[in-house]
Amino acid sequence: MKFSLPLLAALSLGSLLWCQIPSPSNLPDARFKADLLLVVAHPDDESEIGAFLAKAAFDEHKRIAVVYGTRGNGGGNAIGEEQAASLGAIREIEGRRALGFLGITNVWFLDGPDTPGQDVLRSLETWNHGRALGKLVRLVRLTRPDVIATWLPAYTAGENHGDHQAAGVLATEAFDLAGDPTQFPEQVAAPRDPRGISNLTEGLHPWQAQKLYYFSDASHFDFLKGKGPQYSATEISPSKHVAYEILAARSCAFHLTQSDSGYAAAKALENHTVDQTYFHQPSRFVFGKAHVDANVTGDVFAAIKSDPIDYVPPPGYRVTSLSSPTLELGGPWHFYRQFLQAHGMKRLIGLTPPEVEAGVSTRVTVPLLIVNPGSSALHGKISVDLPAGWTQESGADDFEVQARQTLTKYVIAIAPAKTDAAWKDIKIHADGDKGAIGQTAVRVRVVQWSLPQ
Repeated sequence: MKFSLPLLAALSLGSLLWCQIPSPSNLPDARFKADLLLVVAHPDDESEIGAFLAKAAFDEHKRIAVVYGTRGNGGGNAIGEEQAASLGAIREIEGRRALGFLGITNVWFLDGPDTPGQDVLRSLETWNHGRALGKLVRLVRLTRPDVIATWLPAYTAGENHGDHQAAGVLATEAFDLAGDPTQFPEQVAAPRDPRGISNLTEGLHPWQAQKLYYFSDASHFDFLKGKGPQYSATEISPSKHVAYEILAARSCAFHLTQSDSGYAAAKALENHTVDQTYFHQPSRFVFGKAHVDANVTGDVFAAIKSDPIDYVPPPGYRVTSLSSPTLELGGPWHFYRQFLQAHGMKRLIGLTPPEVEAGVSTRVTVPLLIVNPGSSALHGKISVDLPAGWTQESGADDFEVQARQTLTKYVIAIAPAKTDAAWKDIKIHADGDKGAIGQTAVRVRVVQWSLPQ
């Protein structure tokens, strides 16, 4: 085929115009702006508030982005033999498809390993806490959410997955750090040449989200009443003409490898029994904090300002001086008391009493802290009162705490071989060589199965 000279000239000019590179903008990339950033641990976690997400996405047209902490590579497979890394690869796609059903396409992973257990400190360790936090701060700055929603950072009876708690811890930290330009400053430093290669600074901007909300995987909901807004799952979607519980189940049904969520959702849809599943429950939130004039039980998106707000630093951790020895629960319970105070949410301390849901015949480990603020060594003994049917493995013994030091001790008890839905107390006492130091307790109940503590 032959072209005339005028046509060749026109084609060449058009190619030049088409290849013209636009000037780089120093404004944030509008494609990733989110009204809501959801931070969870595993693909399928979003189903805990599936009804709310369906309402926000389909009928309120909110821009939603999601960050998963892991790919769920440590779970079981309900439909095949793929496991470990291969299962994680499958679950990533299941998660993207489930969210895609809701129109959510901005999805990221923090690349933490799935760590089945109930101890948040173990999950933070396996996720590499600092590295995961840096990634999440980056994503907050990229998506610039008005609202962040995440798992409740608390030790509660229920699934109580340590990874869920870790997602809540990281999201809270990122909420309070992303607006501070001195935190991960390489992220907010302008690159030398945006058109070039090998830039090592990122060109993001500090960002202060306006509101923070939590939701829980607890097996009881009494402590959530009045602590935040709730959204009906049975309300009919004006745009989709079905109940939000149906939309939530349809989204979750993409998680087919997960027997207790996606596979169960698919079966419930097939059998028209969605109203007999957890999708029938309302989406329950706990109000974390806000930097706008927000009501505790008001709508998640109420009072949001259209313009960015200034950075609001958290109060930070403050040391409490002691004049006499003390006994208190250690581990996650001790951490959360410090954590919530440091992030300006002291009112959430003690949201639930210290509690553990244990599987039949399993170990329950109760970490203890004995603090000696005195100028000489402290000697004493731990004693334990167990509920009927429980047996003690270790922990009732003598101790010594050096001057101005803290000692960690563990009481380990074995649950009965049958279930018991009633709450019972494990009571622990510490007596020193100069008198009683203190006592503490954890309430327990026995279920058929639980995650390893």
